[in-house]
Amino acid sequence: MKQRVLKVHPSDNVIVALQDISKGETITYKGGSYVVVDDIQAKHKFFEKDMQAGDEIIMYGVLVGKAQSFIPAGGLMTTSNVKHAAEGYDYRGVKLAWQAPDVSKFQNRTFNGYHRKDSRVGTANYWLFIPTVFCENRNLDVIKEALHNELGYAVTDKYKQYAHHLVEAFKKGEEIEKIDLGPATNGHDRIFKNVDGIKFLNHQGGCGGIRQDAAILSKLLASYADHPNVGGITVLSLGCQNLQVEDFKRDLQERNSSFSKPLYIFEQQQVGNEELLIQQAIKKTFEGLIEINKIERSPATLDKLTVGVKCGGSDGFSGISANPAVGYTSDLLVALGAKVLLAEFPELCGVEQELIDRSANEPVARKFMQLMHSYEEIVSRVGSSFSMNPSPGNIKDGLITDAIKSAGAAKKGGTSPVVDVLDYTEPATLPGLNLVCTPGNDVEATTGKAASGATLILFTTGLGTPTGNPVCPTIKVATNSKLAKRMADIIDIDTGPIIEGDKTIEEMGEEILEYCIKAAGGEVIPKAVLLNQDDFIPWKRGVSL
Repeated sequence: MKQRVLKVHPSDNVIVALQDISKGETITYKGGSYVVVDDIQAKHKFFEKDMQAGDEIIMYGVLVGKAQSFIPAGGLMTTSNVKHAAEGYDYRGVKLAWQAPDVSKFQNRTFNGYHRKDSRVGTANYWLFIPTVFCENRNLDVIKEALHNELGYAVTDKYKQYAHHLVEAFKKGEEIEKIDLGPATNGHDRIFKNVDGIKFLNHQGGCGGIRQDAAILSKLLASYADHPNVGGITVLSLGCQNLQVEDFKRDLQERNSSFSKPLYIFEQQQVGNEELLIQQAIKKTFEGLIEINKIERSPATLDKLTVGVKCGGSDGFSGISANPAVGYTSDLLVALGAKVLLAEFPELCGVEQELIDRSANEPVARKFMQLMHSYEEIVSRVGSSFSMNPSPGNIKDGLITDAIKSAGAAKKGGTSPVVDVLDYTEPATLPGLNLVCTPGNDVEATTGKAASGATLILFTTGLGTPTGNPVCPTIKVATNSKLAKRMADIIDIDTGPIIEGDKTIEEMGEEILEYCIKAAGGEVIPKAVLLNQDDFIPWKRGVSL
């Protein structure tokens, strides 16, 4: 008989339901016997003993909340009877003695990547269009339609065909209920075999707002231009906006003084004629595509990987299946000399002390503390707090407090030392686990991970989210098999076998690394990439969780 419940940590006083449990059932687990006094849905928690108002609630071995009233043993944890609580934190001078996992089976493995002149290796080879201001978004859309269709990068026109068939059926007086969505169709083969895509960073910034927004956006756009997965760049500028071309070029030079990729810049107010602007941009980009198409994939060692780890649409299983499995993958990568990026600072609320104690040195710990304090202060000034991070979907599926969500989310980072802490857009330079300051918001976080150099992103989800990134292939990892089957069009990996007891976290972690190696080498294409799920949202500092 499969296990029905789980106590995540020996010191926990809550138990997680792995399956639905009916009121009145007696559950036996590791020598203990519990009478459930409420209906408990899978992913939710019940208490192993009576709780009085003010009692501390422990899960994952840390404080995650406090009881607001008497809760009987076997009672369901809800937003009514439990409120968020987390321990304070400070630097304690702890030195972590880390036991790295056995990586002998991966030691001599390679992936076929795109080698850049600065010794970095990309997992893809994209041409990137960047607008310095939202005024150029329409021009980017026109160029995108022209190039995607003619060069073979358009995903499919099946929805246009579907709409067309509906219109035709209506004109003929036929029943539209009989019209089905046809299969996906490809326009034609790609002209440039070694160019994985042409990407467009449409955004709503560059002018208006405050000058600091434009300054941060400039650094963000420069980080994308410098990204290892980008082979060449076309920049469109209006001319009069806050984010001037010279600002962008300066930030790009400061980020990488040896930058040498093809970079073409067009300013509309100088060219004058919009038609001529678009014509010149397309022609010059075509010439650039010919050049970067000459770059071919070749073997690279696994230490050249930079993997961002992210969770979104999380559920009560995230912290016990997908996130720990990805965490084991993270430890494998660190042991192999790769970089791992853990972000989402609001979702580290409650596990700060653990991360501080894992910091490689005091400056690293102090920088993390400073960024956490300053971020929370900004959030507080607008009347919010990190405790408001869980979404309605998170709560519905068992993540009752931010500290519960955070303790499970942090599992993605594994157990290795924290070697560096990066502010938003700062590049990762040290092998090992890096903390990156971003919001918890799915797209803002993935946008920030790519800015720090992630060449792959492992994205865990319990509810299902289609999030992707323009320049960084994003791999979706489901926490449960029901989701993996229901939303198979967006899910790449199913960690449900951990919940079912069919696989261990370590076995699943190794499988995830195998998938990463194949994705990095272009042997498999993640679903988000196939769907052209190119989400890009710059962070306006402090107004997002």
